[in-house]
Amino acid sequence: MIGSVHVLEGGSNAVNGIWTQFGGNLSFVCLAISLWAHFSIQFQSRSVTQEKIAFGIIAGGASIGSILLAVEVNPGIYIDIRFSPLALAGMFGGPIAAAFAASLAMVFRFAVGGTAMIDGLIAIAVATGIGLAANVWIRRRSAELMDVALLSLALGVALIVLMAVLPTLVHARVLAIIGLPMTVLNCLATALCGFVLLKTQQWELERSILVTAFSQSPDYLYVKDRNSRFITVNENMSRLFRFRTTAEMTGLSDFNLISRPRAEEFYYLEQQVMDTGVPLIDSVERIEDRYLLASKVPLKDRQGRVIGLAGVTRDVTERTALERELRKSKNLLSHAMAGMSDGIAMYDSKGFLVFCNDQYRTAFPLSGDARVVGAHISDILRRVAETGERTGIPDNDREEWIKAASATLHSNKDEEVQLHNGDWRSIRTRLAEDGTAMAVVSDITATKQAEIALRLSAEQLRNLAETDGLTGIVNRRAFDEAFARETAGSARKNTPFSLLMVDIDRFKAYNDTYGHPAGDQCLRVVSKCLRQSVSRPADIVARYGGEEFVVLLPATSAKGAMIVAEQFARLLSQENIVHTGSEFGRVTASIGISCATGATLRLNPNRLLIEADAALYDAKTQGRNRILAHSPEERHSMKDVG
Repeated sequence: MIGSVHVLEGGSNAVNGIWTQFGGNLSFVCLAISLWAHFSIQFQSRSVTQEKIAFGIIAGGASIGSILLAVEVNPGIYIDIRFSPLALAGMFGGPIAAAFAASLAMVFRFAVGGTAMIDGLIAIAVATGIGLAANVWIRRRSAELMDVALLSLALGVALIVLMAVLPTLVHARVLAIIGLPMTVLNCLATALCGFVLLKTQQWELERSILVTAFSQSPDYLYVKDRNSRFITVNENMSRLFRFRTTAEMTGLSDFNLISRPRAEEFYYLEQQVMDTGVPLIDSVERIEDRYLLASKVPLKDRQGRVIGLAGVTRDVTERTALERELRKSKNLLSHAMAGMSDGIAMYDSKGFLVFCNDQYRTAFPLSGDARVVGAHISDILRRVAETGERTGIPDNDREEWIKAASATLHSNKDEEVQLHNGDWRSIRTRLAEDGTAMAVVSDITATKQAEIALRLSAEQLRNLAETDGLTGIVNRRAFDEAFARETAGSARKNTPFSLLMVDIDRFKAYNDTYGHPAGDQCLRVVSKCLRQSVSRPADIVARYGGEEFVVLLPATSAKGAMIVAEQFARLLSQENIVHTGSEFGRVTASIGISCATGATLRLNPNRLLIEADAALYDAKTQGRNRILAHSPEERHSMKDVG
């Protein structure tokens, strides 16, 4: 065990003898670990615990061998490199291997005895503990070369500390005399043996992966010799031919497994592969009711000579059945596609057309020749733009339109497009999970024409419902809706809102004198003058009832309303409609004006109607043919327009 060393007084021969013994000790430890690395493959078929126990025994034996080859530097004090296998047992074998290795080394060291026995046992325990600490460090991963280097360094530091603190070793001056070479040798032995164990672990892992992949592969794997006899097979292969173990097939050939005609066929193909060196890839084979896809490659040695054959066979029975069903389904789908009225097209994720039926091409007569499998959507749209097949394509920026339309291909959308000849097409695009876009095209010309006709009819009915049949201006019902809408808008914007209420003077007398047809014509002339008096689209002229009219003037002050009223009065005067029953000798009108803003419009917009009606009443009672303005806040003076 560790102890002090006295340099032998005999000179260089004694020193050389010590180093020779150290070299032999190092060689023995490395040899023991190397032998374990070589034969550890035999323990892979056993349990992990058995493998660790075996490793612990080997490491303990290496430690004992190192003790037996130790260099005696003082009576009962020996120098060796027993600590390296103990540390390696802890790091690579874990607690089980460490326990067996340390136990063997301690029992032997105790049996040897000597003055440094207690110190030796302590050193064995410390070296083993360092290995176990390293095992904890690498527990969640595989050991690496750096881990071995750190273990060697930690062991060297521990040995130096032990030689510096253990009483017997301190008394023997072990650290001063031979501490450095002993530490270096233990570290060197740990590094060399650790490297061997690392490579062994790597080879075992690779072999384990290879064996596992070979045995558990879902395919049928086998290797044959030059005479087409099985050397090894995987479990699937043995199950295919109803053998209990893979070993039972070793040495057999196809002649032992299948009918002779089939075996001769396979033998001929395999011999041809081995004679020519050309692999056989994806050859279809049938064994009983199973369809197999076989690949066979020649195996060559280092000199390039063919020594056997490796085969991979895959069961494609289900795939073959699915392919038959797929062909049937494809034929059925083709018939369905040919018989349907709609056009169908499928574009891949990059925008290339991968399928379309004839109906899809004929749905677009000018660009149908561009809609072929393999064409890109941008090229198809470019043909559409060049032929002017669709309406609404800008003439000055076609490429930008093509780019924008292509970008929307891969999105779920429904669109209706009109062709150059007036026909309409409905295009429904749906996106699949793999990015494929499917477009269904329908001819909706008849439906669209009916829809347009229905919309026009509805528009006409709406106009009839909102228009006075005699004058062609807005009727009372539409006026009420517009009044509520426009006053609310002005209230929100806090803008002035004006209203004109117009009544034809002495209209009953006009009807009695000239008759109702003339009266109707008079009403039409008055409505025309009112329409000509306003200039903005927002201004609304309506027939309020009988000979009464109203004019809505949003965003218009009382002054602006007065200008409109005066313009109307002038236009009506210029018409100079003779009215012998009027004191003015012609048709005139009285006008009441009301204007409000803000709070009045928000709280009581009907005050506008009340005030305008009151102003109209005052205008008529004060002589007619005049304009009078009232306001919810104040009243304005009358203006005579006679």
